[in-house]
Amino acid sequence: METSSPRTPAAPSAVELVVLLGSDGVPVGTEPKATVHRRVDEGGTPLHLAFSCHVYDAAGRFLLTRRALGKKAFGGVWTNGFCGHPGVGESPAAAVVRRAPQELGVGVRDVTPLLPDFRYRAVDAGGMEEHEVCPVFRAEIDGDPAPERDEVAEWCWVTVPELTAALAAVPRAFSPWLVEQWEQGAFSAR
Repeated sequence: METSSPRTPAAPSAVELVVLLGSDGVPVGTEPKATVHRRVDEGGTPLHLAFSCHVYDAAGRFLLTRRALGKKAFGGVWTNGFCGHPGVGESPAAAVVRRAPQELGVGVRDVTPLLPDFRYRAVDAGGMEEHEVCPVFRAEIDGDPAPERDEVAEWCWVTVPELTAALAAVPRAFSPWLVEQWEQGAFSAR
């Protein structure tokens, strides 16, 4: 598996807000993205809206990315193409289209839902918690990504059988959300 390195990040322009959710999934407010993810011993992360995107190329290969080491939660973990948070009033599908160029350096097409009701809670080795209602999408790109260094440490293309074999053999090598998405049928729903 050959991996590639990302490009240097662009400067951020404004405070990004995350949509907070009640246990029923209904919006209850917002919080800056910079402060929403917290350690369990700091009270944990409030439930909030996110998305996860599985990215494929024209040959049907899956884009496997390794989260940048500086990520607040699950740094250095191998996972799906990219994840993010919809803005206030923005649909998760629209957020996928908006965030792809910002994270991967390329646009996506054919965005379709895989697991529209996906929800998870996970804590990394340092105690940082993820707690999200996180619809999962599938999208395609043409060519290779050119990801931002502060988002992606490295990336590679893998076939779905290679990925599912690795998920079965060593699930701890991957993000807990990718493992749960696999267990919920994200790769059989294609």
